[in-house]
Amino acid sequence: MVSKDSIVALSSGRLPAGIAVIRISGPKTRFVVETMVGTIKDRFTTLRSLRAPDGSVIDHGLVLFFPGPGSFTGEDVAEFHVHGSRAVAAKMLETITGIEGVRHAEPGEFTRRAFLNGKLDLTETEALADLVNAETEAQRRFAVRNAEGAQSEFYSGWRRRLIHARAMIEAEIDFADEEDVPGSVSDAVWSDVAAMIDEIERHIQGFKAAEIIRDGFEVVILGAPNAGKSSLFNALAKREAAIVTDEPGTTRDLLEVVLDLNGIRIRIVDTAGLRETAGKVETIGIERARAKAGGADLVLLLEDMVDPQSVGEVPTGVPLLKIGTKVDRKRAYDEGAYDWVISSREGTGLSGLLDEIGRRAELAIGDVGEVLPSRLRHVELLKEAKDFLAAALLGQSQELRAEELRLATDRIGRIVGAVDVEDMLDVIFSQFCIGK
Repeated sequence: MVSKDSIVALSSGRLPAGIAVIRISGPKTRFVVETMVGTIKDRFTTLRSLRAPDGSVIDHGLVLFFPGPGSFTGEDVAEFHVHGSRAVAAKMLETITGIEGVRHAEPGEFTRRAFLNGKLDLTETEALADLVNAETEAQRRFAVRNAEGAQSEFYSGWRRRLIHARAMIEAEIDFADEEDVPGSVSDAVWSDVAAMIDEIERHIQGFKAAEIIRDGFEVVILGAPNAGKSSLFNALAKREAAIVTDEPGTTRDLLEVVLDLNGIRIRIVDTAGLRETAGKVETIGIERARAKAGGADLVLLLEDMVDPQSVGEVPTGVPLLKIGTKVDRKRAYDEGAYDWVISSREGTGLSGLLDEIGRRAELAIGDVGEVLPSRLRHVELLKEAKDFLAAALLGQSQELRAEELRLATDRIGRIVGAVDVEDMLDVIFSQFCIGK
């Protein structure tokens, strides 16, 4: 893709900062560089004075020029590394956009151009966004592996198998009288299709782990009023994130803090106390608490060991730890009644509880190096592909079955952004010497 205009943007962090990086991409890039600093050597860092149109010096900084297509976007790209003041950055952007054919970039436009120019596919683009937003070590490792092409190669492998299957079936349909075409390839093709259905199903099941890596392992604290929920919440957050009083119903809405345990993002949610008799507003909070717990990765059900209170029904089908609280005031208790006992006031049991939460989070995500579907759109397209493959297995005529294979190939191709009918023709002609 040849862009008609060039784009420029501040590519570094919030100002003021030690350094500001101004990036430009497009056909006017070299002209901008030579106008502001003169001629420089490609791919070498050069210290120059950066000048405005009137010849005045804006700043002194480093300049790099990357000629296309060997650049991030596939176009000519330049970077100006200047002092990170708001005034310098503003003057640089004003000067560059003052040149005809150069405009401010839209959000994500540099990466969009990289995709359109074949420098990245869609999964690598998404992984790049995940890497920029990574907050934990697990998120970083997951994003880096996908940005390096692990997801792309994984899905492209399925796509290549489907293209090969289609080529074999369509060759059998259209060129059965050719000597170079095997007499029957159906058994091998449909056996591989059946295996791929199982592979896709297992892969889809990994989406939950990918969600936990990207969005966090959600831990919801439940319990009766005054069971010590907010005290535990504050103790885990290591700050006064929730109001703690002896008055029942103090917490009425969902409160959340984010922790980093062993490189995994953990979301701790405090909820309203569960009881039968409550006011209108508190009842809404209780309903939200139960709903939140129903979708949690782990529920901590707290019970005051000094004054146990019923909480009614608790979520089913969700991992749950029953926690006895205020152990500092209850030295004698039935150890078998609780999975864990704590004292938020004295800190008893909190370190072990955090370790247990971290252990469960690690089990939930499994091997971070495993290729997982990292977006809901991946899952939706994979489910469609699986349905088309299942229909192909049950089809009556080879023509209809081949069409189902084409639709499945299309869905897999959409994940990485590669949909090209020429691929199948290449396979047919390269393997069967048809029309020699």
